[in-house]
Amino acid sequence: MRWSDSFIPTLRDAPGDATAASHQLLVRAGFIRQLHSGHYSLLPLGLRVHNKVADIVRAEMHAIGAQEFLLPAMHPGDLWRRSGRWGVMGSEMFRLRDRNDADVVLGMTHEEVFATLAAEMSSYRELPQTWYQIQTKFRDEPRPRSGLLRVREFMMKDSYSFDMDEAGLEDSFEAHREAYHKVFERLDLEVMAVQASSGAMGGDASVEFMVASPAGEDDVARCSRCGYRANIERARAAVPSLDDPPAGDAPERFATPGIRTIEALVSFEGGAPADRQIKTMVMVLDDQLTLVVLRGDHQLNLQKLADASGAIDVRPATAAETLAELGANPGSLGAVGIDHLPIYADEALRGRRSMTTGANADDWHVRGVDVERDIIDPRWADLREVAAGEDCVDCGNPLEIVRCIEAGHIFKLGRTYCEAMRVSVLDDNGVAQTPIMGSYGIGIGRAMAAVAETHHDERGLCWPVAVAPFEVVITVLDASDEAQSAAGEELRSGLAALGVDCLYDDRPLRPGVKLADAELVGVPYRVTVGARSLAQGNVELMRRSTRETRLVSVDEAVAVTAAEVGTHRA
Repeated sequence: MRWSDSFIPTLRDAPGDATAASHQLLVRAGFIRQLHSGHYSLLPLGLRVHNKVADIVRAEMHAIGAQEFLLPAMHPGDLWRRSGRWGVMGSEMFRLRDRNDADVVLGMTHEEVFATLAAEMSSYRELPQTWYQIQTKFRDEPRPRSGLLRVREFMMKDSYSFDMDEAGLEDSFEAHREAYHKVFERLDLEVMAVQASSGAMGGDASVEFMVASPAGEDDVARCSRCGYRANIERARAAVPSLDDPPAGDAPERFATPGIRTIEALVSFEGGAPADRQIKTMVMVLDDQLTLVVLRGDHQLNLQKLADASGAIDVRPATAAETLAELGANPGSLGAVGIDHLPIYADEALRGRRSMTTGANADDWHVRGVDVERDIIDPRWADLREVAAGEDCVDCGNPLEIVRCIEAGHIFKLGRTYCEAMRVSVLDDNGVAQTPIMGSYGIGIGRAMAAVAETHHDERGLCWPVAVAPFEVVITVLDASDEAQSAAGEELRSGLAALGVDCLYDDRPLRPGVKLADAELVGVPYRVTVGARSLAQGNVELMRRSTRETRLVSVDEAVAVTAAEVGTHRA
């Protein structure tokens, strides 16, 4: 392809709202343009990369026997009601009504639709099945940001397995896990497979594939010694036991004028250290006012609370709601003696005595609290957020917290969707059985952005050969020089004949502009044709990722360049 005929609108500056490197560079290098918040156009270079990522994903899906489908992006609302997810998805789902006043949605995912198709199977002999598609998804993100990393419209590979039993699901799950590692290896992305929350997807097993990056929106707790890795929404850490003194026969109420925080009570005379305080939070779980109690120095993880309670909508109660229900303001709240509200207690409080907490009266606290004696019928769960430096739950080594991009996610869904869509097959005894499902996703655009995020330098993008928009850019420094143009044309035709994907820069621009553009766009190899080297019978070959440069004779340039490219193809 000739650069002079192409639409590659490079920019000197990035958009003012672009903070992630991938966002800045994909815009500056002419790969994407924002139409409106969370919606991006893929320009020709961007689409070439996007398609190459999709082709790698597609190849690894075919390698495990998956069959490709293409399903509608718009679904009838009744389908989501049947599965129970009409309400679960909340405001992130795009909903509208058609001209017949019927509810329709733009698909966030396709479990319901694939399960509907699976209802056409009738015998165990038709299982296992693995089906997939690469299709547009829609999520009404409240705060789209970071270019392609968090958007409202995106292409995703979603695949679904159908098996007779748990053993079959385990085989399908592991096949996808292995396929995902191969995909990310071919994309030159270093991923961590981590334990994760299933969230609104449901199911009892969930693994995310994470790429360490400051542009990510997820935190992962990991142990450098034993390899423990978990999303912060699922992570656990060892909590050292504390030697509590006896609690006494009953809690003692005492005045704490003006004390409204954990920190203030630590320094108050007669107060308590943070690890001997009970933090009481008033939350609203699906319209039900609920108390959540944790150790004073621990933080609540909202996803853990949602997973433990099964609640769809989780939010803090307002100050007015709290005052009306408990008669006190935040900072003076406690769960001691409360029997009319549900109470969730973090496991780190189990067995604790001589604790201090709010008395549900402004400026008063109680001490000498025995948690299991004085807090009525709590529902125990792991609710706290793990912090860096805490001990690994498996080996005791200090954990580190790493910011990551979620590049892929696999779930064991169970039978929920098949039951909802009345999918059943006859087993070998002629008895109807419900198949068990798995769900497996990779965002194509997000994977593309993750590659950009981890493969760039101060000059621009540095695409791996496997996904680069072109494998080689031929830069003719002076397009008006007949000798240079002739050499460039010969290189272009020679490389094309060997199957090398080339961009030929024949633009009548200054050499500095052309060289800067080539580095910004990030083509893996650049062959530079200039008067000085050409006079000696040479051209310059540069590898973009290392900027290693060498002179190659004109006669050998095609063969040498093609060999270099072939070495680094996935």
